[in-house]
Parts: sequence; structure tokens; C-alpha cells
Amino acid sequence: MGNEPETDTKQWWRLGLPAWIGLGVGLALLVWFYCCLRAYIEGQASAVVWLARSWHPENDFEHGWMVPLLALYLLHHAWGQMKGVAFKPSLHGLWMVGFGALLGLLAVRTHQGRIAVGALPFMLTGLVWCYWGGRAALKSAFPFFFLWLSIPLPAFQQATVGMQLLATQAAHWGAGICGVQTIVEGSNISSATGNWDAFNIAGGCSGMRSLMALIMISTAWAYLASGLSLWKRVVLALSAIPLSIVANGFRVASIFVFAEYVNPAFASKTWHDWSGLLFFFPASLVCLMLLHGVLAGELPFLKRRKVVRRVNNGKEVQS
Repeated sequence: MGNEPETDTKQWWRLGLPAWIGLGVGLALLVWFYCCLRAYIEGQASAVVWLARSWHPENDFEHGWMVPLLALYLLHHAWGQMKGVAFKPSLHGLWMVGFGALLGLLAVRTHQGRIAVGALPFMLTGLVWCYWGGRAALKSAFPFFFLWLSIPLPAFQQATVGMQLLATQAAHWGAGICGVQTIVEGSNISSATGNWDAFNIAGGCSGMRSLMALIMISTAWAYLASGLSLWKRVVLALSAIPLSIVANGFRVASIFVFAEYVNPAFASKTWHDWSGLLFFFPASLVCLMLLHGVLAGELPFLKRRKVVRRVNNGKEVQS
């Protein structure tokens, strides 16, 4: 297969019967390994079932089901960019398939669903490399490895306490800007004037859940920002971290503002439950849009003004 001539994108399906049989067998094995083989949760669940069960509030990963859907859209976008690219099947992709298979074997032996899901992008990218060539594999690699964002990582959960304290201090500072005097004791914030009872900044208010969801959004956004250079895309993707911390701090501070000036019961229940949807994500997405505009130089105040100069022969020159 590695010595076959390049094929045009309109003729990539003409790979021959043996190649299609091999591809079908490979995909069937992937389906069996991820959907049928029960090697996780004490031998009671497949890798797909393990992953679906890990998307729950305790892991701050309720948004996990959105990652595969976004990955499919990114793959569709990448496929649209491959128009006119000559496809050259190559056996070099077998090393990626083999590496993914070794990770899959390790996952079964250690009963680690995270390793199994982490192996999938290697095998998918390797298959594309084998049957459609290196350039096609390079184009489709990011959508495949985007699936890594669907895997809950324990290390992020361990940072929840630090995020709680950070959110507490940010909320205290933000409430002070709005004229609300508060007293901070650990992760508890109370009114300095006694107008409302103390609030506890629990794990759900730490911003960890919002941070993970915003990282997913900013990463996909950076990938789709095709007009930006690589370093600007990296900045756009990583901007989710500071944006999430700042936006969550103001979101929590808004609860104290509502408790002080509107109604404590409304602030602790209704606004607490809806502020993430009505305040955090709109504010974060607007900030992402503004940052994208700054990096792309598309904001009005960043555009260069055209200066018209007249020369002796009467011609106008723009600069």
C-alpha cells in the first residue's frame, strides 16, 4: 500500500477490495473493544459505558457528552479543508495503530478506562494515515485527539479546594467594588452589616466545572480560528483559565450584590442556580470573542487608518 500512487480526493474510495476489507475489520475490532468488551468497573462495563458514567457532577464533568459531538463537527470541518488534497495511502500509519493497540492492552490489564479512551485517537489517526495518507491524518488528528477532553482527570478535582479559596477572595474583592462589605472566614463569606446570613463557597461554586467546560469551548474555538497563527491559537485556548477564574469570581460576587440590594432568598436560590447560565458563560464568550478580535487585529480601534497623500502629478496614494 505504501508504494501506491497518489489518488485524487474524488477517487479516494477506489482503494480496492482488500483495503476495504481490512478497514472494515479494523473498525469492527474498535467497536468490539470499546462497546462490547467489559473490562472496566469490575468487569461490568465497556469503555464507552465507563466514560458515560464518569460524566457526573461529582467529577465536574456534566458537559462531557458535548465533547464527542464537538469532535464530530471539528472532523467535518477538517474534512472540508481537504478538498483538492491528494491522498496517498501509506503503511507508516501502522505504528500509530500499534501504539494505540498497546495502550488498549494496557488499559484492559490495568482496568483503566482513561487509558482505553486515550488510546482511541492514536488508532483512528493511524487508520486515516494508512488509508488516506499523512496529510489527511494530520488534518484529522486534532478532532480525534480533542476526545481527550472528555476524560475526567483526578488531578483537576484535587485543585477544587484551591479554586474555592480563590473564588472566595475574588468574590470578596468584587463585592467590595460594588459597595458590599463582606467578611471572609475560610470559604465562608458573611455580610459586614448583618443584612444576610453567611454564604459558603462550596465545591460547586469553585468554578472547576465551568473551567473544564470553558476549556472545551476555547480549544474548539482556537482550532476553528484558521486565520490565526499557532501561538495565537494557543493563547486563545489557554485564555479559558484566567477568564474562568475572573468570570466565576464576579459571578459569585453578584450573588452577594443581589443579597445586599435585592433579596437574600432570591440571591441564594434563584440567582445562585441561574447565574452560571445567565452571567458566567455569556461574559466568558464575549471575552473570548474580544480576545479573538485583538489577536486577529479585527477590532475597530486596532485597524490601521488609510492616509491619502497627494503627489505632484495629482495621483492619490493610500498608506
